[in-house]
Amino acid sequence: MTGTGTDEALARVLDDGRRRASAIDAHHALLWEALCAATEGGKRFRPALVVATHDALGGECHDAAVEVGAAVELLHTALVIHDDVIDDDHVRRGRPNVSGTFRALAGVDGATSDVAAGYGLTAAILAGDLALAAAVRTVALSGAPAPVVGRLLDLFDGALHRTASGELADVRLALGLAPATLAQSLEMEAQKTSAYSFSLPLQAGAVLAGADAATTARLDDAGRALGIAFQLVDDLIGVFGDPARSGKSSTGDLRTRKQTPLLVHARTTPQWKQVSGYVGHDLTDAELDEARALLVESGSRRFVADLAERHLAQARTVLDGLGIPGDLLDGVTVMPPVLIDDSEVAA
Repeated sequence: MTGTGTDEALARVLDDGRRRASAIDAHHALLWEALCAATEGGKRFRPALVVATHDALGGECHDAAVEVGAAVELLHTALVIHDDVIDDDHVRRGRPNVSGTFRALAGVDGATSDVAAGYGLTAAILAGDLALAAAVRTVALSGAPAPVVGRLLDLFDGALHRTASGELADVRLALGLAPATLAQSLEMEAQKTSAYSFSLPLQAGAVLAGADAATTARLDDAGRALGIAFQLVDDLIGVFGDPARSGKSSTGDLRTRKQTPLLVHARTTPQWKQVSGYVGHDLTDAELDEARALLVESGSRRFVADLAERHLAQARTVLDGLGIPGDLLDGVTVMPPVLIDDSEVAA
């Protein structure tokens, strides 16, 4: 799935910001360049969902849909940058992210490691803020009729509130103060991922097309199911994936005690006593292999894969019922081939 014209719209927004940043000072210009780099390398399925949904529902605001698609991608960039701060990650897609870049720059200038780390986190928070503001500004200037812009801004605001709630719940559950239930874990994942990655672009496309409230509400349901499926697969990649291919650590979720459905299910199995010994600290390669083997033996990996497939099927049912082509989801990776066979413990 491509950006369906949104790449060009996003480039225009970034170039406009580049001019503004350059007029301030060199350090701020570097910050904006790091933000621009953070937009690179993604699949662009979120903006494509906006445009494809708008077109499938017979909309006549294609240019505005392209602009709103770019805004959704900027929102994604903002949340990814902030998520890396929350998780204390300094690499994204196999290269230094905003915090990693500015931490390295400070180190070159002679800062101690602690001071450099603080500078990197500061830069990441600010870059995320700038991306968020740019997203809202892009919606406001999208060219859609004023009442539609108002509805779009409500959708963006609602998605941001739900995502913030999900991020906070993710960290709160990882405190380990009480075991998370499967329902709590799935709700956290729905808020953290579904709201802005799927419900928002699907509903934004519908609003731009002039769809009725019932259709928009059904697309919210489809987005929720899609987001859960997507996040469940991301959870599997976070333990069983190859970091060189996914750009995602294969030990981070275990180290930080993420209360994903994978671990929530494992807690109900006889293997949990052994699995728990690999949770909450850094793992060697051998220890990671042992943890993976236990999660396969317990049935937890298969449970999560099946759950992802069921949620994807729910979403497809809704989209089919609305006459939205199923190939709308072709660019959304739901089950990478490397994760299909439970016999493959290490990807």
